[in-house]
Amino acid sequence: MRLNLTRRGDHTKAERFSIPGAVGPLEALLEFDPAREVRAMALVCHPHPLFGGTMHNKVVYCAAKAAIMAGLPTLRFNFRGVGTSEGEHAGGDGERDDVRTAIDWITMRFPSRPVVMIGYSFGAAVGLAVGAADPRVLALAGIGVPAGIWDMAYLRNVSKPVLFVQGTRDVFGQRDSLEPLFNSLAGSKQLRWIDGADHSFNGHLDELQEAVRAFLAEIV
Repeated sequence: MRLNLTRRGDHTKAERFSIPGAVGPLEALLEFDPAREVRAMALVCHPHPLFGGTMHNKVVYCAAKAAIMAGLPTLRFNFRGVGTSEGEHAGGDGERDDVRTAIDWITMRFPSRPVVMIGYSFGAAVGLAVGAADPRVLALAGIGVPAGIWDMAYLRNVSKPVLFVQGTRDVFGQRDSLEPLFNSLAGSKQLRWIDGADHSFNGHLDELQEAVRAFLAEIV
């Protein structure tokens, strides 16, 4: 594992490194405030690699910033075949393994603390699938949930706290596909519609960030 350290002006420390994965190292970025007590961690999964998705995507960045503001050490990583992560895109199955690898890493770094799974678009489809089944994951947050193009039946009857943040103009997760999925959730749940936002949340990133921050502040 290679490790580079930087410190941001808000006292947040950033560590850039690679995580050993099933098909090679995964490029990763951990951000946290060393002075704050760790009560939980956040893992943020990026959108579809074949359409330019990386851990530096603006929605992913805003979600990570929201988690850091809520006091959670926050891990972002590039799926296999993205950036300097080795391997090739695997249609979702291999990427689920990447998510499990990331959970393993962050729970070793901060033992005995739960994880909040945050995923955007493709990252929601694969990240929430893993998080729903993994007992180390406390809660799930899906952003731009692609319920119209991915089978997300694995979320039905999930009892963990769940947040969906969705734009009213999101063509990949419209009301008629997202609301039945949301209604099937068994536990505490929130659905935040952002009026006028498309799948990329252009012009609405502040609203997205605040919705995620408020959810995390509630549950942690």
